[in-house]
Amino acid sequence: MSDTGSNRAVRVRFAPSPTGRLHVGGVRTAIFNWLFAKKSNGTLVLRIEDTDIERSTSESERALLDDLRWLGLDWDEGPGKGGPHDPYRQSERLSLYEKAAEELLGKGAAYPCFCSDEELEKKRKAALEKGESPHYDGTCRNLTAGEVAARREAQSPEVIRFKVEFGVVRIPDLIRGNVELSTSMVGDFVLLRSNGLPTYNFAAAVDDHEMGITHVLRGEEHLPNTLRQVLIYGALGVEPPHFGHLPLILGEDRSKLSKRHGASSVDELRDSGYLSSAVVNYLVLLGWSHSEEREVLTVSELIDDFALERVGKSAAVFDKQKLLWMNGMHIRRQAPGELFPAADAFFPSGIKEAYSEAKRLEIFALLQERVERFSELEERSRAFLKPPPIDDEARTVLSSAKSQEVVRAVASALEGAEEALTPESFKSIMKRVGKETATRGKDLYFPVRAAITGSVHGPDIAKVAAFKGKAESVALLRRAVST
Repeated sequence: MSDTGSNRAVRVRFAPSPTGRLHVGGVRTAIFNWLFAKKSNGTLVLRIEDTDIERSTSESERALLDDLRWLGLDWDEGPGKGGPHDPYRQSERLSLYEKAAEELLGKGAAYPCFCSDEELEKKRKAALEKGESPHYDGTCRNLTAGEVAARREAQSPEVIRFKVEFGVVRIPDLIRGNVELSTSMVGDFVLLRSNGLPTYNFAAAVDDHEMGITHVLRGEEHLPNTLRQVLIYGALGVEPPHFGHLPLILGEDRSKLSKRHGASSVDELRDSGYLSSAVVNYLVLLGWSHSEEREVLTVSELIDDFALERVGKSAAVFDKQKLLWMNGMHIRRQAPGELFPAADAFFPSGIKEAYSEAKRLEIFALLQERVERFSELEERSRAFLKPPPIDDEARTVLSSAKSQEVVRAVASALEGAEEALTPESFKSIMKRVGKETATRGKDLYFPVRAAITGSVHGPDIAKVAAFKGKAESVALLRRAVST
């Protein structure tokens, strides 16, 4: 199966609605389209589908754009970029939909419908009671010109419906193979609402054609929408784009992914200290696999290896713990200086007030190996507060006579050392104290770590002691045996 399915230059689109924050499912769709465009040397169009005037807001649109920029998903045409098919907001393209609707009316492929909301609701309930799909029953499908004129004279609310003919539509799918769908699953659907605004399927079909979109990659749940749009393309006499339907994303209980599964919006992930590179890496793997079955990949490696042939059909499971693990892997792969500008925002005020930016970078470098996401820095950096609070486990360790002996011995050894305190010199002192006190392992290191950092867990204590310096380390050791 060919990736492109076409000899035309690849043009894909990501078309979010500005009605809220960008969530996991939408992000994955954006990533797949972005990777496909990059790999194919194609064009990614960003189109804002804002015809839901009651829910769409400019604030949500700005947030969507910010989220995409943070993820590194740059677009070639769209808001802020312009392009040959400007405007890229559907609310500014209404005349195109009106023109297309007129064309379909003229061809007899659409018709005006005057059924009220109350009548439609009664029909819907009646169909459900009979165990039937609540599709429109065609009441207005065959109105005469006189009847239409009379309804308009009475100023009855009017929508434009597409006239669906019974049959089976065969849709070649770049991921799922040939898909056959019966038109009985959709009924005569609305194209233009009574307020003149287009429905999702009508606007999307018109815009995809007008913007020269060659490929539409989106979730499997859109298959009924694809059926409607293919019918519209056929009635307009235009070639449809190539479709590829990505597998569903499920929660760990195998039900549809929702907030109760811990599914996050992009801003929540960012504010929790996830890296954009890790988010992109993880979400690509929800449906796609690397040719060498590698999991931790850079963005450039994803682009180089991306192919639709390796997008699966089976549903993918969103595993928050796997995402956390992958984020930690990405954190540890990068140099501290590259990550510090983003990580620094997560240090608590006590750290920012006590240390210069250069010193905070050193602290981050010491903590980097143990951090899975930046939000953990607030807790893990407690060891560097002046002074660090001592937790209960550390107090228990320090309460024994043997621990007190070890702490005093290390404090005295540090005070008597003439050389500068380095990780190596600290280890030498610990080795010597261990022999003098006949202690080793946890019995030797836990009391010293508890005294200097306030916890028995944390980064390399030799590096921490060297960072704090001889005077502060000795003071903390003395504090621990005086309380």
